[in-house]
Amino acid sequence: MTAPPLVEAVGLAKRYPVLGHRGDRVSALWDVVRGRRPRRVVSVLEGVDFEVHAGQSLAIIGENGAGKSTLLKLVTGVLTPSEGHVRTRGTVGALLELGAGFHPELSGRDNVRLSAALHGMDAATLAAKMPEIEAFADIGGYLDEPVKHYSSGMVVRLGFAVVAAVRPALLITDEVLAVGDEGFQRKCIRWLDDYLAGGGTLLLVSHSLYHVQKLCRRALWLHEGRVAAVGDVFEVSQRYLAAQEARQKGEAVAPPSVAARPEYSVESVTVNGVAGEGAVVVAAGDRVVQDVVLCSRDGRAPVMLNGWVRADGTPVYGVSSEMDGVPAQALGGGRFRYRLCFDALSLLPGSYRLRASALDAEGLRLFDTLDREVSVTGQAREYGLVRLPHRWLGADE
Repeated sequence: MTAPPLVEAVGLAKRYPVLGHRGDRVSALWDVVRGRRPRRVVSVLEGVDFEVHAGQSLAIIGENGAGKSTLLKLVTGVLTPSEGHVRTRGTVGALLELGAGFHPELSGRDNVRLSAALHGMDAATLAAKMPEIEAFADIGGYLDEPVKHYSSGMVVRLGFAVVAAVRPALLITDEVLAVGDEGFQRKCIRWLDDYLAGGGTLLLVSHSLYHVQKLCRRALWLHEGRVAAVGDVFEVSQRYLAAQEARQKGEAVAPPSVAARPEYSVESVTVNGVAGEGAVVVAAGDRVVQDVVLCSRDGRAPVMLNGWVRADGTPVYGVSSEMDGVPAQALGGGRFRYRLCFDALSLLPGSYRLRASALDAEGLRLFDTLDREVSVTGQAREYGLVRLPHRWLGADE
């Protein structure tokens, strides 16, 4: 027998009365008193259906204003739906708006006690967990200060520390990785990896498609309050990215700002023994060996992200050393090398950019990118970007 989903949403809709003109509030209140729907409403969500089963990880993606945060508030019960219903099962840990669930006048320690009690944790368990919570939050003496004195990053630290100690069956987060310093973000990523590996269930909202693809296996794309696509995280996020790029075509691109050398950088990209930054010519179907040297200011091996991009900016293929579990070759002095080989390049003739990027050791942030122009030569009558292996079948096959 199949276990019921931890989250089940059917026909979810959320609408608010329009309150932009004088008299709108009175009119809306009068509609409520008379027990009827407001006559003028703005729709934030319409007809949203999805399920999340135990052990799954689902990302909610979309532009600002698409309804992502509203959807999470409906799931957690912060808001009630205008139509449809949503049901959650098991223990739920939620990290939504900054400070949500924390009393600003209480100290961080008192808020931890309150949050733990709301999650069903008894006093003895909390006493045993408190050192772990203090170490994870790492806010020092501020733990005994009122939360109203906290910075946004400190609030997230404390909230995440409580969730990490409770380890709920379902974790719901809204852009939690966008706040806080880099060290804390790394700690969160490591914890989330361990949480998911241990069978945890994640519902994540993030504008970072790298985080989405790293942490989640499925994605739901919201567009103007409706589900545009739901399914495999790579398929949905690539469709979303393609739509974003199509929308932005023709818009001016701001010139890159001059900045100091980043913590992780790309020193060089050598293609088939051709060093430097000039264009490289290869034949379709030939072997292509990419030799990339990355630099690290903290001595830790960076993650390399490799991608092929068509001359007009269309993404063709991308893979990272972390995805394939490949360690860097240490060269000494904070320099590391990756070698990547495409034995038979399947790109069709045309102009491309071979892009190498340096990410931090956790594969969390992208710091630097270096492109090499690659011209793929050959004779081909096929259409598209790549040549896919195929064969024609006879009538009897």
